[in-house]
Amino acid sequence: MKIMTVLGARPQFIKASAVSGLIRKQHSECLVHTGQHFDFNMSELFFRELNIPRPDYDLGISGGTHAEQVGFMVRKLDKVMQEEKPDAVLVYGDTNSTLAGALVASQNKIPVIHVEAGLRSFDRSMPEEVNRILVDCVSTLLFAPTAQAVKNLEQEGFSKKTHLVGDVMYDIFCRFEPVVRERKPVIIHQWGLKEKGYSVLTIHRQGNVDKRKNLRNILEGLSQSGEMFVFPVHPRTKNILSEIIFDNVLKEFGPRLRRIDPLGYIDFMALVSGGKMVVTDSGGLQKEAYMLGVPCLTLRDSTEWVETIKTKWNRLVPVETDQIRMSVKNVKKGKRFSRLYGDANAAEKIVNVITETFCHENTYY
Repeated sequence: MKIMTVLGARPQFIKASAVSGLIRKQHSECLVHTGQHFDFNMSELFFRELNIPRPDYDLGISGGTHAEQVGFMVRKLDKVMQEEKPDAVLVYGDTNSTLAGALVASQNKIPVIHVEAGLRSFDRSMPEEVNRILVDCVSTLLFAPTAQAVKNLEQEGFSKKTHLVGDVMYDIFCRFEPVVRERKPVIIHQWGLKEKGYSVLTIHRQGNVDKRKNLRNILEGLSQSGEMFVFPVHPRTKNILSEIIFDNVLKEFGPRLRRIDPLGYIDFMALVSGGKMVVTDSGGLQKEAYMLGVPCLTLRDSTEWVETIKTKWNRLVPVETDQIRMSVKNVKKGKRFSRLYGDANAAEKIVNVITETFCHENTYY
């Protein structure tokens, strides 16, 4: 069978590196990159170092509002699907690329396969939450990474098409952990750092970056904490930080804020593993910090990765200067470190279920 995989963002590149190779051992795959992450270090580098097959299509779509971006993707993806006529479309996670791929497939009566289904923050002010809910509704197969995700899907009436497989990002973590461990001292030395003498910061979400007051609160709170941060700067964040209104707070931070370009998967994981903590608004990084045993502070009011909160490796922090300062000063490790994301063979389970469902049962006809 022919499977079309739609990708567009860093976490999806990582997930595809686990699944695409196994798909191609049994089926044909058409890989479509929407271009949602267009920066070299956020796209091209991931394809190269994680050995992801080259995209068959690069749609080159980036920027604009959520609605504009999804609209452009829908139009171009429709043409690609009409030309390729896949038997199923596979999407990952909760980005605009995910939503666009699922919508176009559904409109063309092509079965949708959703990897990382069932996650819920129960905060519909987040575009990602709306994307997740819509994609799960139109999907034929739902692959849940956690037991909580399965429960969410069962409560929504999707139990018959739900499969608990574990998290494909954990597959990749286990595959590259020895390489990351070897790379850590190199990265620490390269940036002139001391192990556990710095923390890692990432911020890119619309609510934190586009709202100038929130971004200023974040920078002021971190600056007042006295901690040193290494800050791989997302392209959209970089553009906003260039505005003059942030000059004073960035000067106050001084050398304790080391701004660098985005890193590839291995170097970034090595950087995080050597750090004291992570401060982020990312979804995937909450998990990656947990897997590395590094405490995480998440600059959001809610998270879909509730397991990291329950184990106390992750803490939600309101975007207020005082709250951020005190949270950084009082960060602690979790009480225990257990495997919540499967047994590192999620990708194999996914491909086996796809083969059984579509090739043996023909349930998509």
